[in-house]
Amino acid sequence: MTTPNPKALTAQDLPKLLEDDNRVKLAGLDVDGILRGKVVSKKKFLSVAESGFGFCSVIFGWDMHDKTYMRELGISNAENGYRDMLAIPDLSTFRRIPWESNIPFFLVSFFDPETKKPVCACPRGLLQTQLDRIHSKGYGAMAGAEYEFYTFKTPDESKSPATFLQQNPHDKLPSLTEGMFGYSLNRPVHNKDYYYEVFDSCADFACGIEGWHTESGPGVFEAALEFDEAAEMADRASLFKYVVKSVGTQHGIIPCFMAKPKQGLPGNSGHVHMSLVDKESGKNLLARDTPDENAQWKDIAHLSDLGRHFLAGILVGLPDIMPLFAPTINSYKRLVENFWAPVTVSWGFEHRAASIRILSPPTSKPAATRFEVRVPGADTNPHFVMAAILGCGWRGVEKKLEIPCPPLAMGQDVGGDADMGERLAKSLKEATERFMRKDSIAREVFGDDFVDHFGGTRENEVRLFDEAVTDWEMKRYIETV
Repeated sequence: MTTPNPKALTAQDLPKLLEDDNRVKLAGLDVDGILRGKVVSKKKFLSVAESGFGFCSVIFGWDMHDKTYMRELGISNAENGYRDMLAIPDLSTFRRIPWESNIPFFLVSFFDPETKKPVCACPRGLLQTQLDRIHSKGYGAMAGAEYEFYTFKTPDESKSPATFLQQNPHDKLPSLTEGMFGYSLNRPVHNKDYYYEVFDSCADFACGIEGWHTESGPGVFEAALEFDEAAEMADRASLFKYVVKSVGTQHGIIPCFMAKPKQGLPGNSGHVHMSLVDKESGKNLLARDTPDENAQWKDIAHLSDLGRHFLAGILVGLPDIMPLFAPTINSYKRLVENFWAPVTVSWGFEHRAASIRILSPPTSKPAATRFEVRVPGADTNPHFVMAAILGCGWRGVEKKLEIPCPPLAMGQDVGGDADMGERLAKSLKEATERFMRKDSIAREVFGDDFVDHFGGTRENEVRLFDEAVTDWEMKRYIETV
């Protein structure tokens, strides 16, 4: 049976579409970008495809290990009985899971059961709210995502590292391959079944990979996902991680999207590319029709006025939205000087050390003009990252903001004497305090409800870490203090 275009699917198409199925898998995203879902019968799915169904709000009331937050937050708590939210399937997200007997799959979005408005912390809803703002002006957003991740293998028969790590130090978990060898043609051959199954499964699961290679580091891979409309791109980015982990399970391979799994080695980035387009014609609106010979800096000679304001908005907002770009304690281990990760409010044409890299003519076609935001790690929630880029960038357009600092010149590194940009937060605690402060740009862009909820979840992470006793402390102090 030929799969119909999911963008055109209606509830009336579903009985025919699912005539040979008896079950459907549904999933939504929590604030950590983790898919939470269930399998339902076809009969159940057909009955809720338009109206939605109850889904326990506790997924916004606990952390990534299902521990309720120390300070209960507004969406889900004991006082409201961890009540159900309304989960409505998005029929445009239909695909089949090739490694699970082609079971039908749909993403859902979460709504308040009383107001029917998006739950403030729903990642898909938050991004859609930002997109609605630019859509109302006749604009659209295109995006791409690149993810690096380490891969490990368990030295026993276990399919999961959890049991092994309960009995062994984490540094005993061996890497899939050893040594540093980016863009190697030979390394993937050692695990070619996994390597090519990831690529092919992504294609079959409608989250296609544009480029797929080894990155510098033991067992490190990088994938560049195919460019698409921003909401679709965010979905695909989340589903890419699902593919990598699911396929890995079948091969005894454990992918790791932590920002910094290994001390002394580069971390895992999650760069996002973004451009604005005319919603009707598809014309790139960041590109200038003719170069500006009188541009303040040559780096922006090919950027439109709208593009300059959008860039300014991201740069000005960056310090206030850092928990969305670096959401865990570990995220800030990656964001240190001299490890190929940006640590300041910085930008530049084709500058891979800056927080924002401009891609435009003369090295790119005008239609490919875009911003590569290089601060986020692979541990981020892609919907939140894209919502933050759009929200801050559009704020720059609306307020006609000016670029706050000069570009980094080629050969200049972030944090050096020539870097005039503000140093970004060095810890999740610092970042969250700024994110949640009363006059935060995050509150202006996303509203108090989201900032209070997501900020509260990050405060929980900080509190847990403050109470933790680490391996480093034990090794350093157990015999000397």
